[in-house]
Amino acid sequence: MSSPAGEYLLEARGVRKSFGPNEVLRGVDLLVRPRELVFLIGPSGSGKSTLLRCCNRLEEPTGGIIRIGGVDLLSHSTDINKVRRRVGMVFQSFNLYPHLSALGNVTLALRKALGRSRAEADRIGLQNLERVGLADKAGAYPSELSGGQQQRVAIARALALEPAIMLMDEPTSALDPELVGSVLAVVRSLRTGGMTMVIASHEMRFAREAADRVVFLDGGVVVEEGPPEALFAGPREERTRRFLQDVAR
Repeated sequence: MSSPAGEYLLEARGVRKSFGPNEVLRGVDLLVRPRELVFLIGPSGSGKSTLLRCCNRLEEPTGGIIRIGGVDLLSHSTDINKVRRRVGMVFQSFNLYPHLSALGNVTLALRKALGRSRAEADRIGLQNLERVGLADKAGAYPSELSGGQQQRVAIARALALEPAIMLMDEPTSALDPELVGSVLAVVRSLRTGGMTMVIASHEMRFAREAADRVVFLDGGVVVEEGPPEALFAGPREERTRRFLQDVAR
């Protein structure tokens, strides 16, 4: 699959990742255009999380090419910490510091990594808590917040660094069902605002409604991809059909 230079914000080609003898990614291609919302779906162990972690080198790929905004992540000359500031990462566990308030969690990287003054960091932090509907919880500590609120703080923390792309690894899987909607509402608003996102998720209904494109992984390879209306209504591959039947039960 060839493309003109600059067409893709995220360009992962032939990505491989092995943990000892276990090859988790076996030559995966993932190409994401600016403003696109791509959902990664597939059974547990299919490689979704590993692929996301390779896309900002939290895991070192065994092989392949990964570029973000045209920058080669695997080049020895690349300042990976500088690139990571352009890549927001949201995990299934919220990874908030329990001794810091919501605002403190959001502003920590602004002050420590970007050298912003406390006043400027607080201003940016409050703006981003407002974006996720939590401006009134700025002074609350993680133990005082619901799981959905904690995940929204984690999203605000990622947004505060003004990333070019957001990678979300099962952002709702640790939440009680009644709290999932608040996080998905934030994702929907980010999509409306033009944020480029790649989300690994089991939220099939949301993928069907919100995604521009759905990528089905199984066994460390991309089995099938396409617009949600095509992939969900008429999957071409038997493995995709079986997976969608299983999750619908």
